[in-house]
Amino acid sequence: VQLQASGGGGVQAGGSLRLSCVPSGRISSGDDMSWYRQAPGKQRELVAGISSSDNTRYADAVKGRFTISRDNAKNTVYLQMGSLKPEDTGVYYCKVFSAYYGRNFWGRGTLVTVSS
Repeated sequence: VQLQASGGGGVQAGGSLRLSCVPSGRISSGDDMSWYRQAPGKQRELVAGISSSDNTRYADAVKGRFTISRDNAKNTVYLQMGSLKPEDTGVYYCKVFSAYYGRNFWGRGTLVTVSS
């Protein structure tokens, strides 16, 4: 079981990035999927999530700027990030709750750096 996250990088404030997460093994993008982030010196926090029934939820700090979505044909979950701010800087992690295994799995993370 693996979660491969990609799409991070450096961008200037106001810019956009799209993160991708591809699960493998006995998990799929149709499971409950979430993106978390961890800024330097801070705790990991929920950014956005999408349930198996496609209900979405967002942290207040990113509402209106970020969009979580999935493409089941590609078995991929995306986090479209826009109007980025320096405070969005951090390592972004993909998480899945597997109904098959009854537990969470985490990806390794992808670094997003937003410069002012």
